[in-house]
Amino acid sequence: MTAYSEDLAGLGRFTLTRLDPVADAPLVHGWVTEPRAEFWGMTDHTLDEVREVYGFVDSLDTHHAYLMRLDDVPVGIFQTYEPDADPIGEYYPVRPGDFGIHLFLAPASPPVPGFTGAVADALLRFVFRDPGRTRIVVEPDARNERALKRWRRLGFVFGDRVVLPHKTARLAFLDR
Repeated sequence: MTAYSEDLAGLGRFTLTRLDPVADAPLVHGWVTEPRAEFWGMTDHTLDEVREVYGFVDSLDTHHAYLMRLDDVPVGIFQTYEPDADPIGEYYPVRPGDFGIHLFLAPASPPVPGFTGAVADALLRFVFRDPGRTRIVVEPDARNERALKRWRRLGFVFGDRVVLPHKTARLAFLDR
């Protein structure tokens, strides 16, 4: 079932569908175990472990994983979560209306100029279509310069560096 759909000028039809932990696991496993996915934290996961992770996410009411597609071609993973129901909520003062996101873009061959910005803008529109969401929270790995630059370009304001069990992250926020 499509959770969101939008035409991206010059790129095609962008859609978000709920990630199926079983059917989508082989595709996702191929992406997240590549060396370029080191900051996603699953490079050493087996196919069964990827299924388990996304099965767990799928079982939660507060966390969701979506498969992103452009003209029906899978292009990445988008995850959302409520920070007060996530471990990150223990590392900063969560405000009402906070909403967390994670973005993983699949490898593009060849790269498409403007793709990342267009997809990110669509994802922000998707999140903010709910009037109760007043601030988006991200916590990229502090070593992931590409992600830090991407969030900064999108207008996120960086907060504290936090040491999580699995990474040192930079908190960043985008107000509606």
